Amino acid sequence: MGKILGTFIFPHPPIMVEEVGKSETKKVSSSIDGALEASERIAAIKPDVIVIITPHGTMLRDAMAIVADERLKGSFDRFGAPETMLSFDNDLELVDKIIEQAHKRQVYCIPMHEDVKRTYRADPGIDHGALVPLYFVTKKYKRFKLLHITYSLLSRKQHYKLGTAIRDAVAELDRRAVIIASGDLSHRLTKNAPAGFDPSGSEYDKKYMEIIKKGDVEGMLSMPDKLIESAGECAYNSTVVLMGCLDGCSIKGEIISYEGPFGVGYCIAELHAGECTGRKAEKSSDPYVQLAADTLEAYVRTGRKIGVPEGLPDEMYTRRAGVFVSLKKYGELRGCIGTIGPTTKNIAEEIIQNAISAGTRDPRFLPVEERELPDLVYSVDVLGEPEPIKSKAELDVKKYGVIVRSGYRSGLLLPNLDGVDSVDYQVDIALRKAGIGNNEPYKMERFEVVRHY
Repeated sequence: MGKILGTFIFPHPPIMVEEVGKSETKKVSSSIDGALEASERIAAIKPDVIVIITPHGTMLRDAMAIVADERLKGSFDRFGAPETMLSFDNDLELVDKIIEQAHKRQVYCIPMHEDVKRTYRADPGIDHGALVPLYFVTKKYKRFKLLHITYSLLSRKQHYKLGTAIRDAVAELDRRAVIIASGDLSHRLTKNAPAGFDPSGSEYDKKYMEIIKKGDVEGMLSMPDKLIESAGECAYNSTVVLMGCLDGCSIKGEIISYEGPFGVGYCIAELHAGECTGRKAEKSSDPYVQLAADTLEAYVRTGRKIGVPEGLPDEMYTRRAGVFVSLKKYGELRGCIGTIGPTTKNIAEEIIQNAISAGTRDPRFLPVEERELPDLVYSVDVLGEPEPIKSKAELDVKKYGVIVRSGYRSGLLLPNLDGVDSVDYQVDIALRKAGIGNNEPYKMERFEVVRHY
């Protein structure tokens, strides 16, 4: 059985290439050292095939583009170094198998033959997003075939599923494979950056690298659209495909190098796969989250409420608690409904009730439609018993949620929410949700949660 034996993230500034950058390469010396280090690790693996995911080939709105020529060639002609060329044999059998596996997952892929390229007026050569990483790899190792994929404008879940298709195709054809996700981080780190400055740039790069180091798949899939767009980056989708290739495995990432000398973030990293359980992308390993997903999907498709299934943890049958179910789509909130205290006989029933409400009865959103279901990311918060507090000094936005009450009015805010970084802001939001004015008297309670995602 074949296996993906290495997964790496490379940037692709042509200035890293000596024949292009010449004396200017010293400005990206950290990235060059990192690329050579990663390439040595790839050489130690001795892969049969390298699959590279790039943003700069022929990008299609509704399909992934996989080059299907027998021989893949490219040069740095556009960057003043036409003599610096690379050429590789394609793994056409693997191309066909990935397309087959992708279509099973309803992820559309187009094999980019010469005639198809002419139809799309596509550049026939390997793009610089692939050439720059491969330039360094071939300094250390050359005995591999290449498979070249350009990501698309499809959803992040579709890109993740493409990764699972690559994984299964590699296994079925008994390949020793390395996957490279090519992409630069924010293009807006400084005032002289090529895309201009945006403070979200450094925020994105920091968050991206934290997610990589933790191997936090859900964190990557739920990154807010606004942050990604404001950062002006080109590594996100290729990274999501890379993580999909490791679906079902525990992941830890290692940042080999990072720098941003021209206002663009260049990150080189390796993702290390630990124990693999074989879990598919479509299923969560957390029974609380999976129950919420199964509930809403069944309700949206059939209009029927499911019963409590067998095989759940004992606590879900025996314990009563307040529960909040949250939905996100492309990193943005799509629905959130919950109960401060228990209203049903156990946690499982509370999740079923609130999952339906989060998807269909949140007054801030239209009901979830069936076509949206593949793009939803779920989380379930199980609330502890609230306890009265006397002042804000007893709150911690990361650890405690807050309940404010004044007469019959009450408002609740969960802990550890994106963008809520002070106790004053946390309480202010809860007061506004309750319709309580800042000058009105109110009482507070705090509670802890166990968050499942």
